[in-house]
Order: sequence, then structure tokens, then C-alpha cells
Amino acid sequence: MRMIRREFLKLASTLPLAMPAMAQAGPTSMREFLARLTYKRQEVNLFLDPAQPNWARFDSELGYLLRDGVLRDGVDNARTILSFGKAGERKLVNYADRPCRLNTYGNSFTQGHQVSDGETWQEYLAAHFGEPIRNFGIGGFGVYQAVLRMMREEAASAAAGNLILNIWGLDDHFRSIDAWRWLRFGEGWRNRPEYLRMFHGNPWSHARLDLKTGKLLELPNPFPTRESLYQLTDKEFVYEHFHNDPIAKLILAQRPGAVVSKDELASMAAALDVSANFDSPASYAETARATHVEYALRVGMLTTEKAWNFAQTNNKKLLVLLSYDSNTVKRACDALPRPDPALVAFLRKKQIPFVDLLEKHVEDFQSFNLSSADYVRRYFIGHYKPQGNHFFAFAIKDAVAAQLNPKPLAYREGSETIKP
Repeated sequence: MRMIRREFLKLASTLPLAMPAMAQAGPTSMREFLARLTYKRQEVNLFLDPAQPNWARFDSELGYLLRDGVLRDGVDNARTILSFGKAGERKLVNYADRPCRLNTYGNSFTQGHQVSDGETWQEYLAAHFGEPIRNFGIGGFGVYQAVLRMMREEAASAAAGNLILNIWGLDDHFRSIDAWRWLRFGEGWRNRPEYLRMFHGNPWSHARLDLKTGKLLELPNPFPTRESLYQLTDKEFVYEHFHNDPIAKLILAQRPGAVVSKDELASMAAALDVSANFDSPASYAETARATHVEYALRVGMLTTEKAWNFAQTNNKKLLVLLSYDSNTVKRACDALPRPDPALVAFLRKKQIPFVDLLEKHVEDFQSFNLSSADYVRRYFIGHYKPQGNHFFAFAIKDAVAAQLNPKPLAYREGSETIKP
């Protein structure tokens, strides 16, 4: 642990682990695109070496899980401390000795990237409620990977009766359909000085959409062993394995001047009721982007329904949280459209309980005399600052308290031991 933390202190600041790498310049043919993203042996060697102070560690189903570490990525250029318990949850700080009734799942906005162990929204809420809240968030996970983690942990000793699934913007939906998320963010990630120590995004279990039936297709990790990752260091193997992947084609098609099949893109767009326009390279790329978004959102909605059905079948309660990056929050404060109205409509139709943090942020913004840019700086440094996690905790507290029976100690009638 000490060695890991000493080495992590050398790393530079990080930005969100979540931003999609789309509409980039660069390679326009599938072969060139995949060649650029083929792994280097050094990357795989370092990632798989347990003696190295890496942020992530290999997992055969989910691609990776996280390890203890210290990163210089916090508010005011501070280091942040990341620790994990025996069940793989982030370290419990408040009321850790008491029974836990609530487990939380999701990506880095659930994990609390860029804040220390006691500064996550779970810990602020636990301190307020008077009971612990487990945090199984993993930076970089999509909706599908978070739900698989939920199903794994809820079958183990840390199972709880109340579950939270935090869905972050559009990117969590894109991740759900990525067989190899590295194809979307690897080029940019390699430009960051800390990328080798924070290497992740290797293949994982993922989901796709049957365009004929509209049903969810669940696919296992195509590279489920440590040894199999070395296949991704071979450019010819990578090309043969991924050049026909429909999601890889959608990613490439969003690059200016990309060489992709117009007929294939038009067919996929039509199956998803997306309006297609191929009049110019820009409209071609926009058609690919809109198709990618629609495909991902539909898989995300089906995956959320899978989580809801899992909870119902196992006599658990589920609350969905919709969280967002700073740019989406800024746009909403400027009265611009949200990116996921279909998801909100879906949750309402299915009567799945949820809290819309975009709506909560807009309501909060209206109480200030600030520009939208200044407003988001109050709460975000890429991910949430500690102040942002505090806001998040109190924005969701009523919905979470309503989910718990009996109520948390802080809201339980007759819990006083000192009477007036």
C-alpha cells in the first residue's frame, strides 16, 4: 500500500475518466484506425504486473477493478486517497461498524474519482443518515458493467436490500455497448503522462441490440484471460477481430472523411428510426453520431430494466440516479436541451424510481446570481469536488430516505435518547 501511494504521488492531475472520444481527426480507414489503437506490449505487461502501483487490476468478466492508491488530482491540487474494503467496496468511513442496508453501483461519479475516501456523496449521506452506505462504483464502467457488478455483489456476503444505480450522461450508455472501450478513448489517453499507471478500458462483458427484435443481447468478455490480452498487441489480429464490429464502424464513421459503408450505416439508422443524411462529410458524421447515441440509449434502457427486474425478483428496492458532466449541467443551466429525454421518458413509463440530477442542478443554479460557467466551477473539477458530492448527497437524500424501511435514524420518529 505504501509503495503504491508513493508511486501514485508522481502522477499528474486527471480529467474525467468518462469523456467520449468522438468526431476526432486522424485515421479514416478501419485498418489504420485499429492499427493506431493496437496495444503495446509495455502497456499489457505493466497492467498485468501485480507488483506495479497501478490504478486498476485485471478482472475476467468486467475487464478491470480498482486498487488502493493516491493520485494528485484533487481540489486545490491536492492528492486524493482511494482505498477498498474486503468486498471490493470503497472504504467505509462513517458508521462502518453498523449493518449496511444500501449498496451503490455505477462509474466514476459513483466511485467518487478525484476525492478522498470520506468525501464521496455516499459518505456525506451516511454521516447525515447515521448508517453506512457501500460504494461499488468503478471509474470507466458503463450501465451494463455496473449492473453486472451489482448482480455479482448482491449474490455475495455484502448484499443489501436497497440498491442505487447511478447512470452518468450518455457515455455510460456508450460504454455498455463497447466490446473494447479503448477504441473510443485510447488515442487521447496515451497523451496523458499518467496513462500507463492508469491503464484500463480493456475488453469486458458488454451488451448489444438485436436490430430485428429490439431485444438486449448480452455478450461475454471476448478476452477473459490475462494471456488473451497479448493478442491485442498484434495489429493483424486486432484488424481481423474488430474490423466488422458495428460499434467500431460507428466510432470510425464519426471522424471527418472516414471510409465506411454508407449502406451499412443507412440500414442501421433506418432500423433505429434515425434520420440519415449523407449530403456531406459533416452530415455523414452526424448521422453516425445520432445512430450511435440512439443505439446506446436503447441498450442502456434495456439494461436499466434488467436491473429493475433483478431487484424485483430478489425482493430488493432500486433507485436510479441520473448524473451528468459539467458541460451538460452548464448547458441545462443555459436552458439548452438535455441529451437523454428518451431515458427520462422510459423511466417514467416503467415507473422506475429515479432522481434527475440535471433538474436538481438547474433548480440550484436559479438560487444564485452566477453565470452558468461560474456555477459549474463551484462543484466540478472534471468530476465533482467534495462540494459537488455534498450537493449530490443532499439532492438525493429525500428519495433515498423514502426507499429505506425503517427510515434512517436521522429521520426515524422516536429515535431520540435525550428527551426535551
